[in-house]
Amino acid sequence: MKPPEDGRRTLLQIRIWITLFIVGLVLSGITAFPLQWELDLLARWIDADLSAPEGSLRWWIARVHDGLNTTYRSYSFLGYGTDWLAFGHIVIAMFFIGPWRDPVKNAWVLRVGIAACVGVIPLALICGSVRGIPFYWRLIDCSFGILGTVPLWWCLRLIRRLER
Repeated sequence: MKPPEDGRRTLLQIRIWITLFIVGLVLSGITAFPLQWELDLLARWIDADLSAPEGSLRWWIARVHDGLNTTYRSYSFLGYGTDWLAFGHIVIAMFFIGPWRDPVKNAWVLRVGIAACVGVIPLALICGSVRGIPFYWRLIDCSFGILGTVPLWWCLRLIRRLER
């Protein structure tokens, strides 16, 4: 049997990783609220320009910026969809409070989280292609699924250690 100190240290590590995951989800959600302001900032920062070579990052950001501004000008209610996206991230983050409190009992939440992270990859590759998203941007989107999987997988390993 492990000394209690090892169990406390393992529990602390699990909680740190889950906290980072929760913070990442909440921050990614919150950033969907001021989307137009953020895109204005990004477009200025990289000097986005529709006359840049088509498919380049500068062109893509200019295209998205133009599309969002045009949409918000005529149909601002469509931004409500990204408000719900933001809210969804925050709600999903709340589910990880269970594993933070009792990782062994709530390890299933981490498994569902991993499944969701893995699901990001086909979603980005398939739907991104259908929607005309450049391949490099779809890879950036895929990276969120990969990066999200790592701390959850690590927590599951630590939980197995905690169970022993």
